[in-house]
Amino acid sequence: MTNILIELSRYLIIIAIAIYTYKGFAIFRFHEEEDKNAVLRVQNQLMFAIHFMAFLVLFLTTKTTEIIILYLAQVIFLSAVIALYRVIYPKASRLIINHMCMLLAISFIILTRLSYTKSIKQFKIVIISTIITLFIPYLIKKLKFLDKLGYVYAGVGIGLLGLVAIAGSISYGAKLSFSIGGVSLQPSEFIKITFVFFAAALLSKSQELKQLIIVTGLAGLHVLILVASKDLGGALIYFITYTFMLYVASKEYLYLTGGLLAGAFAALAGYKLFSHVRVRVIAWQDPFRVIENEGYQISQSLFAIGTGGWFGMGLYQGIPDTIPVVDQDFIFSAIVEELGGIFGLCLILICVSCFVMFVNIAMQAKDDFYRLVALGLALMYGFQVFLTIGGVTKFIPLTGVTLPLVSYGGSSILSTLIMFAIIQGLYILKQDEDEKVEKVKSDSGRKTRQTEKKKKEEF
Repeated sequence: MTNILIELSRYLIIIAIAIYTYKGFAIFRFHEEEDKNAVLRVQNQLMFAIHFMAFLVLFLTTKTTEIIILYLAQVIFLSAVIALYRVIYPKASRLIINHMCMLLAISFIILTRLSYTKSIKQFKIVIISTIITLFIPYLIKKLKFLDKLGYVYAGVGIGLLGLVAIAGSISYGAKLSFSIGGVSLQPSEFIKITFVFFAAALLSKSQELKQLIIVTGLAGLHVLILVASKDLGGALIYFITYTFMLYVASKEYLYLTGGLLAGAFAALAGYKLFSHVRVRVIAWQDPFRVIENEGYQISQSLFAIGTGGWFGMGLYQGIPDTIPVVDQDFIFSAIVEELGGIFGLCLILICVSCFVMFVNIAMQAKDDFYRLVALGLALMYGFQVFLTIGGVTKFIPLTGVTLPLVSYGGSSILSTLIMFAIIQGLYILKQDEDEKVEKVKSDSGRKTRQTEKKKKEEF
């Protein structure tokens, strides 16, 4: 009976995630709030159903009561996040909230499967991070001087990156983090946000050549410090983000073309200068030829994805533990192996939906600073997803970055939740602006009607 339930849940989970994903895009067809809310409620129900079925399988397989306690705690947490945002920020984007919770639920499921200890640790970090970030939308709305701190953001970012480059601990060949009181922090994850704010603040101030040279120089200094720390994945994300922010701010194709060409030359230089870059390129070109050494990680990842097929092996039916660093860089491979290629595609589409929502908020923002902030955060998020999934599927060489909200890692979780909270704050600002415009139109229309009525009475 247990085997039948486990097998059945595999297909039910896929059906549920497919419907959830479809609803995430179908919601844009509706214009009435009541219809949209109905779709959002269905998404919530599907998310909890997926979470329940997955943890039922985890419990039936392990027979440990701790799994039940963890499941109930997570249900309470996810319900609280949805309810709190609805009460505190009624104008927040519920679709973004749903996607955020769904990605966290997927993370809870796969991390519990891979390592119960790490899952508990990650869950605690998520709770603390959510409490911290719950205040950010309010601060975005109230703090009116954020666009005046461009050089402060730059100074903080360059200073912290420089500190890591000098005194940071080496992890996988790169200086990424340092420890404070036994807690490991990866500053580059948080400096992504200050980097976006720095670029947005200074680019929105002026597009004169002198200003652009200064801003580009400061942005380049961020990237060069990351290169010196051998955090090339982070350097690439920063570089691409700034290049497109510069293009959007200046509307000059020359800057975009020049930036992309400079990136191509930098990639070639990185290949010549850094041995671990050459190793990753060799592994990318033909991982099975060097499977015993350079190509082992990517080969195991491809085996896992191929073994999973469209419908997956089922939780605890695969062997994702054979992939090194599976809970961080290769978590997508573990998801596809046990939950299936269809589930993996739906996960990608949910991330794409988040990216599209971020860009949509950027396009609708009237203030240049807020528009560039939303665009920068969208690029940071979207390009990181691309690098992660592209790397583990051999579409591009591995870059060693995590899948936002899904992979294991405290700094990554906190920084991504901060990004989502900032986006919510910008969305709420847009809603407030729309209300003011509607109110002005309504007042103007009422005054016009009163004037016409008065003229008729006088006549």
